[in-house]
Amino acid sequence: MSRFGCVLVEHFDAAAVERCEPALRESPLAIINASAPTGKIKTVLEANAEAREQGVRPGMTETEARARCPMLVTRPWVEEYVVAARDALLEAALAVSPRIEDGGAGLVYVDTVGLERLIGDPASIGRRLVHQARAVGLPARVGLAVSRTAARVAAARATGAVTVIPPGRERAALARAPLAALDLTPDLAATLARWGARTLGELAALPRDGLAMRLGPAGLRAHDLALGLDRDPFRPWTPPPFWEEAQGLEWEIDSIGALALVLETVLERLGQRLAAVALTADALEVRLGLASGGYHARAVSLAYPMGEVKPMLTLLVLDLEAHPPQAPVTRVAVSAHPIRTSAGQGGLWQPPAPVPRDLVSMLARLAALVGAENLGSPVLGDSHRPDDFTMLAFSPPVELEPSDHRGPRGWRSPRQNPATPDEPEHRLALRRTRPASRVDVETAGERPARVDARHVVACAGPWRASGEWWDAEAWARDEWDVVLGDGALCRLARDRLTGHWYLDGVYD
Repeated sequence: MSRFGCVLVEHFDAAAVERCEPALRESPLAIINASAPTGKIKTVLEANAEAREQGVRPGMTETEARARCPMLVTRPWVEEYVVAARDALLEAALAVSPRIEDGGAGLVYVDTVGLERLIGDPASIGRRLVHQARAVGLPARVGLAVSRTAARVAAARATGAVTVIPPGRERAALARAPLAALDLTPDLAATLARWGARTLGELAALPRDGLAMRLGPAGLRAHDLALGLDRDPFRPWTPPPFWEEAQGLEWEIDSIGALALVLETVLERLGQRLAAVALTADALEVRLGLASGGYHARAVSLAYPMGEVKPMLTLLVLDLEAHPPQAPVTRVAVSAHPIRTSAGQGGLWQPPAPVPRDLVSMLARLAALVGAENLGSPVLGDSHRPDDFTMLAFSPPVELEPSDHRGPRGWRSPRQNPATPDEPEHRLALRRTRPASRVDVETAGERPARVDARHVVACAGPWRASGEWWDAEAWARDEWDVVLGDGALCRLARDRLTGHWYLDGVYD
């Protein structure tokens, strides 16, 4: 048997503003139409429960609402707040069930079939949904029933956080609900009211054949809903690839310090959404609305997936300090790309990895000091040119698979390849000089005879290499190992294209 839950957040536009300004939850709040044309009276679009207790209702003028509630706090309707809160509520429900449906602003339907094995009875499922909604800053009530309509009416008429309608009791539970609970078209609702059907129980008692003859499919659908039957298909909701939180500003910001405070507020809401569904972000994008009418957008790639606010704030602030906006800021929007990370055990043959937030903060500070193009992991190029490498984005090292006869990084352990007195190991290490320094070399023929006025006792070479002769980056060089009169053993390099000599390194 199918079973559904309905997550309902009343006065949703006001709840979306309270989510951005939690201090307003204890105050009477009204959302007004601030975008009304010049000369038109501003009206109340939504009011929270505290304002409604004092007589404030949608449709009133702002003057009338303040007359009824002198302590009324007003805020303009902001589309970004409502969209972000709507997505946050859907994501919170998605953390409980993989099948949810968007029922509109402040309304989510949840398919709860099979969740009893994971969570418990329907009341436990409802409490989990309430907890997830509160985790993203939205107070919700939950109804559970066999049909979506019954669950929605139960959530709307309930006095507690969770209401469960047992199977088979849908018609009795809906009987006293007003006809407005079905959201019928105005013409259909007026027709049913003229017939004397003002509650769902009275509508369910009407003869079905008569409704079909006089009202057609719309009347039959309304009758089914009054009986607690769902005929409409379930439309699963899919989350967007990027999650966004925005904040409009009542004044212009022209300093990074003040902007950081707004970014922290926005990131806290974004972090709540990620934490509620156990996700992290691997990329951030900040989009700043400017007083000049343009936008300033910056993309920040994270070296390690994270959901903590402080390291993400540090990264954004450091990037904006390096690339500041060209005009005062009037709007802030931050979007994140959410991913799911799997926990794993660290390698036994590797040192412990640093804490992700410390690693990312360190990389951001290094990038601010030396530039992002000079920070990363060096990778050898596919060339014989000395010191040919490219810089790639840094990523934590991956542990190598050990073989049967080698150590964790591929070398033989001392026990497997012991050194004996008969086979002493003599090794030289070349300490490379970077950048290679110019030296004056006198030659006898092609062989070096003096290096910076020091006599060459012995030499070996040349070792000749060249490449990319077909390109403008062609190179050719000779390398020599020389022993100087003071006992130094050096590596010399001669650029065959320019004739210059360099000290490439010293042997230890």
